[in-house]
Amino acid sequence: MNKSDLFWLSDAQMERLAPFFPKSHGKPRVDDKRVLSGIIFINRNRLRWSDAPKEYGPYKTLYNRWKRWSDKGIFAEMLIGLAADHGEKNTVMIDATYLKAHRAASSLAVKKGDVAVWSGGQRAG
Repeated sequence: MNKSDLFWLSDAQMERLAPFFPKSHGKPRVDDKRVLSGIIFINRNRLRWSDAPKEYGPYKTLYNRWKRWSDKGIFAEMLIGLAADHGEKNTVMIDATYLKAHRAASSLAVKKGDVAVWSGGQRAG
């Protein structure tokens, strides 16, 4: 893989994310920019952790950081914090009840008396 194909967070992006990083206790953490860039690259490209390009460091480091920070809710805090920074007072939120559907579109709800049919398998019987 070419180095130019890899994803790298910019210094400005890292500055915006830094307030969300947990405090380091004991020995210093592995380079946050390299690890976070690797985690984003893995998720954006739907790769297995073991397929992480070597430029991001050992895949176990990427996975362990992702797992630890996910369990602590750090990534969720990042997303909430970044969204709050850019939220507009006139933002409108809609859900599927406001969207028009074609009259022949099927509903996901199963009506009473209907038999649910699951694709990819046969009915037991």
